[in-house]
Amino acid sequence: MTGGDGDRRPGERLLVVDDEPTVRELLSATLRFAGFAVTSAATGAEAVDAAARERPDLVLLDVMLPDLDGFQVVRRLRELARPPIPVLFLTARDSPKDKVTGLTLGGDDYVTKPFDLEELIARIRAVLRRTGSPEAATLVVGDLELDPEAHQTHRAGTPVRLSPTEFRLLHYLVVNAGRVVSKPQILEHVWQYDFAGDSSIVDTYISYLRRKLDPTGPRLIHTVHGVGYVLRRPR
Repeated sequence: MTGGDGDRRPGERLLVVDDEPTVRELLSATLRFAGFAVTSAATGAEAVDAAARERPDLVLLDVMLPDLDGFQVVRRLRELARPPIPVLFLTARDSPKDKVTGLTLGGDDYVTKPFDLEELIARIRAVLRRTGSPEAATLVVGDLELDPEAHQTHRAGTPVRLSPTEFRLLHYLVVNAGRVVSKPQILEHVWQYDFAGDSSIVDTYISYLRRKLDPTGPRLIHTVHGVGYVLRRPR
């Protein structure tokens, strides 16, 4: 079994289970870049052992494994932990019967291969929200730490004082790290209403955040012209 920490987001620990090394490594790298802590396993037995040891907040589980199939793994996971660990099935088997079986056994979502990585990350976050995995834990991207519960932000260990609106904006960028978000999306989620007028308020607050975050390290927030903004971990 392989494993790793990446950018740790306590309360958002993922276990990736797939017997194909290329798929397993691609998923693990992508999810770490998105800010999750990731452990991986290649077999059903390894998955059960890892789940018992790590107690992940969500398992991405391939249905077709060399020893136990994904459905058998879910049965064992349900015996292992209370409350049950959320499971998102990954499979090339897309028959209605397989989907019904997976969801009946307690799977929380079902994604068919090949899948879009951005959509997969969105589905993961949706399952975490639905199942009540901690959203208030400290979020980490590179040297940036954001604690939603304490309403505190640190960059390279240095406290960063933010207004409530700046904090909400940064929080939205952090939970979507690596993903480009448009101005309308930002307005909807940060200001929580449809803003039909001048969207330059987004540019203004992005500028505020950059002035406060950039002096302590490499640029985190990048402009994607004609699309929106993205927060990326410095290379």
